[in-house]
Amino acid sequence: MSAREDAERWVGATTWSTSTALTPMQTLLWRAERHPVQSSTSTVVIDLDRAPDWDRFVAATEWGTALVRRLRQRVVEPVVPTAAPTWADDPTFDLAYHLRRERVASREEMLVHAAQIALRPFDRTRPLWEGVLFEGLDGQEGPGGAAYVLKIHHALADPLGTVQLLSMLQSGQRAHTPRKPVGEEVEAPAEADPVDLAVTGLRTGVASLPGAALATTRRVGLAATRPRVMAASALRYGASVRRLLRQVAPPSPELSPRTGRTWSFLTLEAPLEPLRAVAKLGGGTIDDAAVALVLGGLQRYHARRDSTVEEIPVGVRVSLDRADDLGNRFAGALISGPLALDDPVDRVAAVRGEVLSLHTERALEVLDAAAPLLNRMPSFLGASALRAAEPPDAFVLTLPGPPRRRFMAGAEVQGMYVLGPLPGAALTVCLVTCGDTACIGVNVDASAVADQAALAECLTEEVAEMVSAGQSVGPM
Repeated sequence: MSAREDAERWVGATTWSTSTALTPMQTLLWRAERHPVQSSTSTVVIDLDRAPDWDRFVAATEWGTALVRRLRQRVVEPVVPTAAPTWADDPTFDLAYHLRRERVASREEMLVHAAQIALRPFDRTRPLWEGVLFEGLDGQEGPGGAAYVLKIHHALADPLGTVQLLSMLQSGQRAHTPRKPVGEEVEAPAEADPVDLAVTGLRTGVASLPGAALATTRRVGLAATRPRVMAASALRYGASVRRLLRQVAPPSPELSPRTGRTWSFLTLEAPLEPLRAVAKLGGGTIDDAAVALVLGGLQRYHARRDSTVEEIPVGVRVSLDRADDLGNRFAGALISGPLALDDPVDRVAAVRGEVLSLHTERALEVLDAAAPLLNRMPSFLGASALRAAEPPDAFVLTLPGPPRRRFMAGAEVQGMYVLGPLPGAALTVCLVTCGDTACIGVNVDASAVADQAALAECLTEEVAEMVSAGQSVGPM
């Protein structure tokens, strides 16, 4: 990759997340968070082929936080919820508070530390990220490898945004780039005042009352002239909400009880092309293949436990653009995940059918639509709304990572694993496409899985079977 491509990517990073206020959905997650059971925190583990020079690594992080101003900002809440929280520069920003390094003896020890880091709540008065460089791991050159663990709050970036940001800031070459773009010098605004935010929000709300009243009058008039159409539309929407909130399959007794208070991290990897081949054979996408892989691993786990379960509820991400999963707007939903299908291609096809059936649901955006109203209510009501749907046994997410080799302060990125939170699930699985590798991060609720070693073995075996199935058909 050329230095020019790096420079273009870095310049693009300066415009990343420049809004002044949290979106309605971010506000809902921020105010309704009950850590760690209802956490909005994601953790990324980045494997490096060698331990980077610490001074260079610190300098690169300092540069990155200057380039992306959001990384030096904190959330300021109005004294009463008349307005959305806003971003403001942290006048006490200290990189040493957010970045440190530790030494470990093994990858397993690093993952234990990473889970402990993820479980610690953020100081909500500071920028919402924390990074730790773990040295002493095995790398290409022996025990000189390393891993960078980054914890980041959903208000700052969701898992997709986090992977995109990291991919933008990393370099395409191992050598140091002496002349990097820097962020514009911006005079720091006056410290945001919570009282002023609340007053401004109240004034804005009052000013919008005439428009809201007019819109309400129009809707009432439409309902009066077309009562049957409006009633039918409301009934269809209500039915869609009920379907999305209902229990799509009974939860597995082998994946409970769940406290959400003890997390265990596991990472796996697989060549990406065989997984894509299996997905294509089943008429699905790599997202469907990821779900099928998790279901296959859980099928094996249940068999080891002599437990017969036909299906389980699985949380997936569904495109709101409704064009066969294309687009950038998504919502979470539940599907019935089959555990009785042995063939991975059949599981992909079954998952694809379940996901496509969700595209007809009118209420997929119901939480986004309700967020502005919920944000003006006590936070416990927002937390209750987030828990309204039945929790899945597993939540599965696929994210596009960097397509080519990347480096961090001279160390090559060997893998990028996202460990998402547990929204009531027994496990959350994130598959990140990193070059030609599928990097699979698994966060397990340790209270819900009686034999974590067996679960790890079952998922590893299923990865091997899916890769074998994809390789048997050759490139597609």
